[in-house]
Amino acid sequence: MSGFLSGIGVIVGLELRQRVRSVAWYVLLGVSGFLVLVVTAVLGLSLGAFGNDDVGGAVFSALIFFVLLLGTLVSPAVSGNAVNGDRDAGTLATTQVTQATAGQLVLGKFVAAWLTALAFLAVSVPFLIVAVVIGGVSLPAVLVSIPVVAIELGVVAAIGVGLSGVIQRPLFSVVVTYLAVAALSIGTLIAFGLAMLTMRTEVTSTYIDVDYEASEYDETTGAITGEIVCAEPMTSTYEVPRADAVWWLLAANPYVVLADAVPPSFDRNGNGLDLFTGIAGQVRQAQIAPEVETFYDYCAEFNNFSGAEDYDTAEDVYAKTVPSWFVGLIIHIALAAVALWGAARAIRTPSTRLAKGSRIA
Repeated sequence: MSGFLSGIGVIVGLELRQRVRSVAWYVLLGVSGFLVLVVTAVLGLSLGAFGNDDVGGAVFSALIFFVLLLGTLVSPAVSGNAVNGDRDAGTLATTQVTQATAGQLVLGKFVAAWLTALAFLAVSVPFLIVAVVIGGVSLPAVLVSIPVVAIELGVVAAIGVGLSGVIQRPLFSVVVTYLAVAALSIGTLIAFGLAMLTMRTEVTSTYIDVDYEASEYDETTGAITGEIVCAEPMTSTYEVPRADAVWWLLAANPYVVLADAVPPSFDRNGNGLDLFTGIAGQVRQAQIAPEVETFYDYCAEFNNFSGAEDYDTAEDVYAKTVPSWFVGLIIHIALAAVALWGAARAIRTPSTRLAKGSRIA
């Protein structure tokens, strides 16, 4: 076992030394750090202007999502050609004839690509600390969100390395990696929206209003001064989307996984305090089936009408729904494992069959 791990360590060292020599990598780190600085400043100033007492929590959650976005944009570029890039350069064969196995080679390149992606997370740590110092950030949010982002960056790196081993052309493998990331982040939203529109149910609504013509009221103020006369019940039917039947499509979205994994944070009124709770609350709300029959007697409640609406707060929604982050995380880890396994099979030697135009050395 130690020999297997030492072989992986050698590959990781070779990959990282190559990246450290690259000026472009430092430029990307600098640009990402500058972008995080700008986002932190804009969020801090804008939220502070609105008198938000929980500026730190809002800034922290927004920054974490922004770092995840940056990581998923950069990671495919540094991992999507990890294997076939060496094949094009004629250096893959020299590694394959050493004692390093195909599994060690793929895992070593994956760990190096993951560490490279984690560098972008490390750049944002000082700004995350600033958000924590400002206040309003819960300790569970910090302890859960950062590891989840790290795991998601590892998933993207694994998919990129895996596709670079399976696909011959570096440019094509990078593009396919970006498409895979887009399918998980944007494609799940599109699939949810389309599926929700196809799954519809009919709702019957009964409404009793005040008969203003039959009731006595003050023409000046419009207030009813005498006996309230109720109008005849009015019934209407209409169709509504069934989000509860297809909400599970969102479970594979990395941003939903991050939001749902972080413990929620509520104010005294049961409303969410950060972006984690806001996004996860919307997904949890989609789990609740619509009522197929509704009845509202406005006439009976007219005298007691206070202007307040009865609705479920974010805390109420959380109490009656179930989490889904672990399902999405399992899906992501499974995709990463399959991609790495496919790459290891594709580059194992001796190879019994090569694709047309493949370069040996």
